[in-house]
Amino acid sequence: MGQPITVLSTTVEAGVVAFHTDRAITGQDGAQFSSGDDAAEAGTIPGALASKLFTADEAINHVFIASNQVVVGRADGWDEASLAMAAEIVTRFFVFY
Repeated sequence: MGQPITVLSTTVEAGVVAFHTDRAITGQDGAQFSSGDDAAEAGTIPGALASKLFTADEAINHVFIASNQVVVGRADGWDEASLAMAAEIVTRFFVFY
C-alpha cells in the first residue's frame, strides 16, 4: 500500500477544477483524456487515475494530468459534493493503485 496524496490547493474556474498535489503523478509530459475508454486504454498511471475519475462521475468530460496537477472538466460545473468526491479519488489513488 502507498501513501495518500495531499491536495495542497484546489482552484475552481467555471466547469474546471485544478488539484495541486504534493507529489508528481506524471513526468514533465502531460496526459489528457476525454473519456473513460481513452483513459483505460492508455495503460499508464495517469490513465488509471483518469479512469477512476470518469467512472465515479458521468459528468466529468475531460482530465489532464501533468506533474503534480490534476485538471478535471465537468459538464455540470462543480458543487461541494462533486469536488469532495474528485479530491478523495486523487488523495487515495496511490494508496490502492
